[in-house]
Amino acid sequence: MTTTLTSSRYVFDFAEGSMDQKDLLGGKGANLAEMTRLGLPVPPGFTIGTTACRAYLETGDLPGGVAQEITVHLRRLEETMGRRLGDPADPLLISVRSGAKFSMPGMMETILDIGLTDESVHGLVKHSSDKHFAWDSYRRLLQMYARTVLDVPEELLEAAVATEYGEWGVGTPEELPADAIERACTALKQTIADHTGRPFPQDPAEQLDLAVRAVFRSWSTPRAQLYRRQEHIPDDLGTAVNVMAMVFGNRGPDSGTGVAFTRDPASGAPGVYGDYLQDAQGEDVVAGVRNTVPLAQLATIDPTSHAGLVSAMSALEHHYRDLCDIEFTIERGRLWILQTRVGKRTAGAAFRIAVQLVDEAVITLDEALLRVTGAQLGQLMFPRFGERHGVPEIARGVAASPGAAVGVAAFDSVAAKRYAADGWKVVLVRRETNPDDLPGMLAAVGILTTRGGKTSHAAVVARGLGKTCVCGVDSLTVDTEARRAVTAGGIVIEEGDMLSLDGTVGVVCSGEVPVVASPVVEYFEGLLDLSEADDLVRAVDRLLRHADSRRRLGVHANADMPADAERARRFGAEGIGLCRTEHMFLGERRTLVERLVLAEGPIEQQAVLEELLVLQRDDFAEIFRTMDGLPVTVRLIDPPLHEFLPDLTDLSTRAAVGRATDAPDADAERLLPAVQRIHESNPMLGLRGVRLGIVVPGLFAMQTRAIAEAAVIVAEEGKLVHPEIMVPLVAGEAELRLVRQEIEGVLAAVATRTGRAVATRIGAMIEVPRAALGAQRIAHSADFFSFGTNDLTQLTWAFSRDDVEASIFPRYLDAGIFAVSPFESLDVEGVGRLVRIAVAEGRRGNPDLVIGVCGEHGGDPASIAFFADAGLDYVSCSPYRLPIARLEAGRAAVAPTSTENDTR
Repeated sequence: MTTTLTSSRYVFDFAEGSMDQKDLLGGKGANLAEMTRLGLPVPPGFTIGTTACRAYLETGDLPGGVAQEITVHLRRLEETMGRRLGDPADPLLISVRSGAKFSMPGMMETILDIGLTDESVHGLVKHSSDKHFAWDSYRRLLQMYARTVLDVPEELLEAAVATEYGEWGVGTPEELPADAIERACTALKQTIADHTGRPFPQDPAEQLDLAVRAVFRSWSTPRAQLYRRQEHIPDDLGTAVNVMAMVFGNRGPDSGTGVAFTRDPASGAPGVYGDYLQDAQGEDVVAGVRNTVPLAQLATIDPTSHAGLVSAMSALEHHYRDLCDIEFTIERGRLWILQTRVGKRTAGAAFRIAVQLVDEAVITLDEALLRVTGAQLGQLMFPRFGERHGVPEIARGVAASPGAAVGVAAFDSVAAKRYAADGWKVVLVRRETNPDDLPGMLAAVGILTTRGGKTSHAAVVARGLGKTCVCGVDSLTVDTEARRAVTAGGIVIEEGDMLSLDGTVGVVCSGEVPVVASPVVEYFEGLLDLSEADDLVRAVDRLLRHADSRRRLGVHANADMPADAERARRFGAEGIGLCRTEHMFLGERRTLVERLVLAEGPIEQQAVLEELLVLQRDDFAEIFRTMDGLPVTVRLIDPPLHEFLPDLTDLSTRAAVGRATDAPDADAERLLPAVQRIHESNPMLGLRGVRLGIVVPGLFAMQTRAIAEAAVIVAEEGKLVHPEIMVPLVAGEAELRLVRQEIEGVLAAVATRTGRAVATRIGAMIEVPRAALGAQRIAHSADFFSFGTNDLTQLTWAFSRDDVEASIFPRYLDAGIFAVSPFESLDVEGVGRLVRIAVAEGRRGNPDLVIGVCGEHGGDPASIAFFADAGLDYVSCSPYRLPIARLEAGRAAVAPTSTENDTR
């Protein structure tokens, strides 16, 4: 039975709570509580809830009563363990771990062995009869505590221990003899005192208090903030703190630690996967400083513990109904489960596992839709490596996160960010990664480490971020100071050299390997038959078909040319939601626009319009043929005419130079007066959209006639034609009403002349805030609305997208003003509110109004969920984003309205 935890308390035993209380207990604490309820072997402990963290972040101090509650729970833990924290004869040792609602690589690292002091370490020596173990535990505490709580630089701590390495000829502290580790502890304490101005705390209660405060502070570290921005995690959640009795995997060959997955997180294949490391603590596995063995070898090393672990894994996957990621320790043959969570996985694994669980009758197809995301589908559509064609393979490692990554080598985060800012794709190369490497990992397309396996920090974070990763390339020697790496065969990789990583098979190549289309894209293109496809493509097809059967949102395409329309149909479009006619005026046709602008009278102007009419009619006819039976929304020309003419400054310069050199530039002299006449200081707020149709006679009429005549031609061929005409930049009903009258007149004239009327809907593009606010009146003259969210965002924020994305947005994102660019994901509070107002008022003015969106947000997964909730009829996006939109529209239809489903 689940215990109801009250908000008046801050601290809770693991025996309280459940997996559903992540808001209060954090993800780790909630899962510890759940495993304790299930009777799994979890070391006892307690959780300090997120409410305490939020209070600490507001006031800078622990809220009243927390210290007393910690003391009560600590005494209870001591009674359970039969030991007392800091007891000089037989000390209880504890660990402190952060645990936010969502797994966050940027949070504080675990601190082990709290409770050891100069006095109690001798008690641990006596009780354990193992001097090496006791002093190495103290060394771990000193290093972890100094780094994470006292902010002592890692290089100073490494230097304090490295003195002993040279004397004994070893490379890791665990290899030192006990006396050497004892001397290293003395050196570490001196380093701490020198750097902080005070000695290492010898009161275990103070150690715990400072550690708890450090966990709360870590919520606000730059790397934690960076990760939250990347993953769109709210800043106000706070983190919990988990205090657990220590169990030791470093007690000899009958002890160890590992990470297990109930299915392969890289491929999704069923089975027991993971890594194990004998005589080690948990951070040894995650840090990747020692290479692990596959978990299957545990069956030989310790059959009893292996059987217990497999049983626990089965119980957890059955209970959580999903892939579980489990951390465990074996202490002298006794198995302990330290943590579980729904495991991060690659995009391919997510689709495979979702379908597997459906076939195993564990989850429904609706639930399976909620286990995958549009972003993951987008990753599966990225290209992969083809034949290497002479590009040499230089090393192999662990295939930790699949995909193809090509970029320049960077040996730390600073270099990775610098290269990325300069426009280069980057491969981050490290011995191993830790949370400080997160900025570089975010900047990189691929990650390469010489240590660690599928459960190392690099592998886990890469999978979570959707980055390609190859770990454990131990044949590669990385020299971070020289900024180079050397292979076993002597090949040198300098910073800036090109590398190619194949995260699917674990191969590293020197140079740039060509990429080929993904099999998922080949399937969408019709180049791969489903009967010949692998299990991944079949899983994608199955879930997409279910999404199509469940979604309420239509999915249309933004397509301007017949080739775009053909691809749109192949990718599942149910119509064209945006055909931008201005794209039909580019190339050789630009001269026709010049002639239109330069026309000296209506006769000359009409002649140019007739030429454009023929071309536009052919364009529309091809698109109508391709979209046989589906609607095609044609947007009348929108950008200002100056975009089709030479730049005013360049033209003025050409004319001036020609005059000065007595060699007049005839073209410049001919065009300059016209360009000067239409020049505007801010053309995006000037003569464009509906204003062009009103100010430039005949332009909209020509386009309407081309649409109508093309529709008649294609209809007479026996095809079904559903044209729609969209008027852009409408701000008020009077504009739309005036243009609609002209459009209807042209449609009637074509019907009379051809003897065939093709039903054509007329609507407005809502991209001006005033249009959203006055939607009820505009709807009187509109058959449909389509939100142009790109311009609506620009005009709502008063941002010029071309200018601000490079100059202003980096600072806004760093400062947390934006969690994500409002041009990437819809600004729900501002632009979204305008959308909701326009939907409600538009349907009040016209109950039959059809409403869609044709801005780039129509293909953004987070925005699609909003549009579904706002009551839109369809979204429209670029052809390549259509499968993503279809999937997300299906997910929006089956998502619970009150229960959050989040795979982070």
